[in-house]
Amino acid sequence: MLHSPCSTTYSSTNVKSLTFFLKVKPLDDASIESELKGKTLLVYMHILKAGKETIGVREIQRALNFSSPSVAAYHLQKLQDLGLVENAYGDYHLIKEVRVGVLRSFVSFGGFMLPRYLFYAVLLTSMLITFLVTFSFIPTREYITTLVMGIVPAAIFWYETVKIWREKPS
Repeated sequence: MLHSPCSTTYSSTNVKSLTFFLKVKPLDDASIESELKGKTLLVYMHILKAGKETIGVREIQRALNFSSPSVAAYHLQKLQDLGLVENAYGDYHLIKEVRVGVLRSFVSFGGFMLPRYLFYAVLLTSMLITFLVTFSFIPTREYITTLVMGIVPAAIFWYETVKIWREKPS
């Protein structure tokens, strides 16, 4: 009986070990963070804004003003290799949401990426305005203390909100 050098019989043990080595190891946040930067981060943020909708290569190219669809396809492939998006017949959709780097400071809200501190800044500012409208100005120690304890944290939260907004990749 002649055996071809290409024909090999695999036992179930060989198949299991081969399957083990072929499995893609899931990436941790540190390795995702090292890859998720620059234009790849912009593409990821654009897909985050799209939410559950699928988005095509040309849509990303036009939205982010890339020079060609191949640039968008390259970054989408990187995101697919990271396990963050999935390709379904040329349309991509988000399968895993990660918060790494500058994204930790943002919250997705109705398709918008808003700084986390924005909510605190708005809350404190509205509380301060309510206090000023409700109580007439009487220069007592309690009134001045309440005013200072409202203005200082509101100013800090607004400062942090603007600072984080400026760090947002555009």
